[in-house]
Amino acid sequence: MLSPFRITDVSAHCDLPCGVYDPAQARIEAESVKMICQKVADNDDPDFRTRATIIKEQRSELVKHHLWVLWTDYFKPPHFEKYPQLHVLVNEATKLAGAAGTKGEFDEAKADELLAKIEEISTIFWETKKG
Repeated sequence: MLSPFRITDVSAHCDLPCGVYDPAQARIEAESVKMICQKVADNDDPDFRTRATIIKEQRSELVKHHLWVLWTDYFKPPHFEKYPQLHVLVNEATKLAGAAGTKGEFDEAKADELLAKIEEISTIFWETKKG
């Protein structure tokens, strides 16, 4: 028996084509990472430090996720042509959020570097929204 429903092929960047992108998501997670680094520096409680490590690693992973979504789903070839530094910038930012960066260390300076890279990405992102 044939179905009475018509099947239509669709494609989208996610499960629901929402079209909502914003580097603020990565920035907020990176700010959380920085604050965790500051709080751990002032706290010797091993239970607190264990919880902080877990949360910092999760937040660092979320930074990477949000940057990858921008890189793979939002930015298109015309953006990469106009901003040739964008590939390297996203790569450097995701590495700063990775195991050799904020995910693996309690280094406030690395968190600041990460926030600076996210700000550069954000500047480009908002420029692409103008036109």
